[in-house]
Amino acid sequence: MEELIKAIKEIVAEEVIKIVISNKLNKDVEYNKINVVLKINNKDKKYYQVEKFTDKQVFHENIEVNELEKTLNNLVNNKYKQLSAWSSNTTFDLKISKKGKVFLGKKKSNNENLFNKSHNKEKNYILKEGMIIEPLIDLGVFTKEGKVINSKYDKYKQINRFIEIIDDEIKKNNYEELTILDFGCGKSYLTFVLYYYFVEIKNIKVKMIGLDLKADVIKKCNEIAKRYKYDNLHFELGDINGYKYENKVDMVITLHACDTATDYALYNAIKWKAKMIFSVPCCQHEFNTQMKPESLSIISKYGIIQERISALMTDSVRGNLLEASGYKTQLLEFIDIAHSPKNILIRASKANISKDKKEKALNEVDTLIREFNFKPTLLDLLKNDKLI
Repeated sequence: MEELIKAIKEIVAEEVIKIVISNKLNKDVEYNKINVVLKINNKDKKYYQVEKFTDKQVFHENIEVNELEKTLNNLVNNKYKQLSAWSSNTTFDLKISKKGKVFLGKKKSNNENLFNKSHNKEKNYILKEGMIIEPLIDLGVFTKEGKVINSKYDKYKQINRFIEIIDDEIKKNNYEELTILDFGCGKSYLTFVLYYYFVEIKNIKVKMIGLDLKADVIKKCNEIAKRYKYDNLHFELGDINGYKYENKVDMVITLHACDTATDYALYNAIKWKAKMIFSVPCCQHEFNTQMKPESLSIISKYGIIQERISALMTDSVRGNLLEASGYKTQLLEFIDIAHSPKNILIRASKANISKDKKEKALNEVDTLIREFNFKPTLLDLLKNDKLI
């Protein structure tokens, strides 16, 4: 114990930038590893952020600079065999033998790059490095140790962006249970990542159903869910257009449902009175084929302009129709998981929308329809079912 105290005192005598505590003494130690990183807050005050990693979660606490020595002694003693630390010009390597003997290696090194990196404003991702998230490992985004593979960092950020958009809505309420339908789930691992987020990070009990048209995809996804022990996630064969579900639905997710398949998914979500809707539309062809401007022919003069504007109009109409159906609706910029061009994500939540606001939303849709001779599928579906 005295040797350890002496070694840690020598380490913290310099301003260490980063510390990694690893190599558990035995399996009963709660955390797989611990990171301690020097930070600077908005008032230029220095502090240390302590990150403690279990298999599935990361726990954070902040400590004052003068608390570092005591904290390290408490964290390491009788729990870990190794501590690595870096100051701006020194690298430390502390190891503890099975018999408790302490060895401290110390060498001069230029760690200025590490120093600069640690003081940059870092993104506080929901899915953090160090978490053992099986879908991200199988997707090739994480190593088995939970480290982001450099070539997959963009995808890692994109997945986190999608989770953040959902989290912004989830944290508004104290949900204990959710029923979630994922239309057109495909063989993407994003559905599995979502399940992990809800169950392991938010501690919400979920029943999650993925729907797709391909039998081989459904079979494979169910096998993967079983392997991950995701007991309340299962996949069914079905078409968005005619899918029937009699129980309550809290959330509907639809990613890259092609053309009017998105409209059918939104229609079902509205019909079920889903609390939340998250949709990333794709291939908005319907308006492009219908567009015949009465007075704005310049819009249809150039094919590429018509295609892009009709896609934006499609999602504007969808947003307004959701609002007219009683949903607070936002259209957000979203980067596709598959590295395709930037896209739009529709986020809608059930809300108390005033009658005047609903009428205005519908009037705006009617004006656009008259000008361009559109016949929106979603509008027909909602009107035929007397939902608006």
